[in-house]
Amino acid sequence: MEDNEVWMTAREAADLTGVSIVTVYSWVRRGHLKVAGLDHRGRKLFRHIAVAQAEKATRAKAKRAWVPTA
Repeated sequence: MEDNEVWMTAREAADLTGVSIVTVYSWVRRGHLKVAGLDHRGRKLFRHIAVAQAEKATRAKAKRAWVPTA
């Protein structure tokens, strides 16, 4: 772990990105986000940059799948 990296729990990742914790764990299940470690309480930790990349990837995919209704 580098000193200048920002690490966060699933709750913090969800709050930062405006999604639910269920969505954060969905990113993990689908391979968009990797667990980077555990904190002293055994909670999963994620790198800030990895959370941002997972959010960007899933939002871009959702945007491409959107079909306007007329």
